[in-house]
Amino acid sequence: MTSGPAVAGVKRLEELGVPRRTIWRRCEPGGVWRMLLPGVVLLGNGEPTDEQRIEASLVFAREGAVLTGVPALRRYGMRRLPDFGDVHVLVPAGRAITSTGFVQVERTRRLPTPLSRAGVPTAPVPRAVIDAARRTRDSDSIVAMMAEATQERHCLPQALAAEIDGRSRFDGRLLRALVPILGGAHSVAEADAWHLWRRSGLPEFRWNVKVFDAEGRFVAKPDGWCDEIGFAWEVDSRGYHADGDHFRATLARNARYAAAGIVVLQTLPSRIRTEPDVVLNELRAAFRSAQRRPRPDVHIG
Repeated sequence: MTSGPAVAGVKRLEELGVPRRTIWRRCEPGGVWRMLLPGVVLLGNGEPTDEQRIEASLVFAREGAVLTGVPALRRYGMRRLPDFGDVHVLVPAGRAITSTGFVQVERTRRLPTPLSRAGVPTAPVPRAVIDAARRTRDSDSIVAMMAEATQERHCLPQALAAEIDGRSRFDGRLLRALVPILGGAHSVAEADAWHLWRRSGLPEFRWNVKVFDAEGRFVAKPDGWCDEIGFAWEVDSRGYHADGDHFRATLARNARYAAAGIVVLQTLPSRIRTEPDVVLNELRAAFRSAQRRPRPDVHIG
């Protein structure tokens, strides 16, 4: 699991014939080994890598421990994660062990069946997301994690809902963060747009659905879509859509909207937070404009 010096428990080293006094001597300041956690030794004297910290945490937590939270999500390739410096592990509820150093130990009666990720017993994505979210104060970070997990097909939104529902201590923050994801939002900006739409009093919007013209040609995948009148809402960040190929792609998308007769409103994500009432008025005005013309011959697929 690691490259470089190995990690070993003191008991295991003794089983291999290394006297305890030798272990302590080698772990003294300036020695050739380091004591990373109580009873867990790095067989080298450098700074431990992230992988060695994870291995040390699992050795410390003993057999049956499961990696969860942010370190687990990194093993699935997720990127939009809070910056936690510790290692979060789950252990059976009856195990007498507490957090120390860089390892956060959580005793649980709902120990998940782990998946092996590069040899590490790792919590499934829904459990790891919710475990990370419970320790995250920033609501945007929670939404970003949930959105990435579902958009990148690591899990279904319903699996996150089931994980929240299965907890003995209900956390309303987590459900509030998940609601727009269940509605189809794929990002923090889209979640903000979803909440603003809920305030608008407008008919049902669909989120991130594909729209095709009368000949079946792809038009776009708008952030928000009102199928009743054929109206699109795009939450376009300046940094993304103004850059090179993205700018050309946005112009091409807007040309397809125009050719299909679709009214589209483009909104900067930041404005939804800085001037929500202004954006809300723009959304309603664009909707009324779309209502006044015949519905274009387009469909979702």
